[in-house]
Amino acid sequence: MDPHAMNTRPLNTAGLANLLCFGIAAVTTALDAPQVTITEANGHRIIRSNGLPNHATGQFPNRGNPNTISEQKYEFRVTLAPKPKAKPVPANRALFGVAVNGVPFEAGTAEFWNRDPSLGWNYEAKSGHIDLGLDQNDAHVQPGGVYHYHGLPSGLVESLGGKDGSKMILIGWAADGFPIYTNQGHQDPKVATSPLVKMRSSYQLKKGQRPSGNRGPGGDYDGTFTADYEYVAGSGDLDDCNGRFGVTPDYPQGIYHYYITDAFPYLSRQWRGGPDASFLKKGGPPGMGGPPGRGRRGGPGFGPPPGFGPPPPFGPGF
Repeated sequence: MDPHAMNTRPLNTAGLANLLCFGIAAVTTALDAPQVTITEANGHRIIRSNGLPNHATGQFPNRGNPNTISEQKYEFRVTLAPKPKAKPVPANRALFGVAVNGVPFEAGTAEFWNRDPSLGWNYEAKSGHIDLGLDQNDAHVQPGGVYHYHGLPSGLVESLGGKDGSKMILIGWAADGFPIYTNQGHQDPKVATSPLVKMRSSYQLKKGQRPSGNRGPGGDYDGTFTADYEYVAGSGDLDDCNGRFGVTPDYPQGIYHYYITDAFPYLSRQWRGGPDASFLKKGGPPGMGGPPGRGRRGGPGFGPPPGFGPPPPFGPGF
């Protein structure tokens, strides 16, 4: 099977329609009603939503997050014919993708050691070493009221019938158009009848200690920072984009697809294909939904430094 030919196969749209109806009907949150429409036109899948989740959330504001969830106006576009690039495209500060319920995925944070993004020591939202107020869905809220996922959203997974981990579930799409799945995949990626197993990331903690002084925070590589990890090819099931080529229930002929893993990077930090500009959050094209800012307020060393400008464009290859 030629993996680079697998991404041209069509999605099982009937199955997706059933999945979406099931998910959106399972509203258990006290928020205003979630709204999402997913249509296809001119070679694109268009996801419009108000950004409100279709499941219960944690309490916001909370001790680690001072923001309140509020309605947004999103219009995301992803190609229906995604193609891999020769090199991965770094996500930088863009949204990585969008869930089937219209809530965005974002892996990174705006919190940096010494409030200095140029040094590259970006705090990890799920490290357990800082409190960013994540709820039971690995989500929290940006300034502007944007609720977004940093990992596997348990409430959405449960609403889609995946509570017991016995299903391979399409949970959204990345900005490059490739699908995103939960943590379950076929043991043999080429065989749809092979058993489902939990996918393992191929990222590992670096050994030794971080640079100190003006160059870094020092201390052991323990997962506090994104830069504490490195990709080790073959150490897990997935590639450096936290995905692989293979068959899925929605693409029985196979496609490149991402997974949300239990371990770092959780959500991929880069795309296998070319992202759509609708996932830029600031300084992007007109009509793109999204927050005016990001990160949590308060606390020394957290949040963008004063005067920090708009996010950089997508990485090389965009």
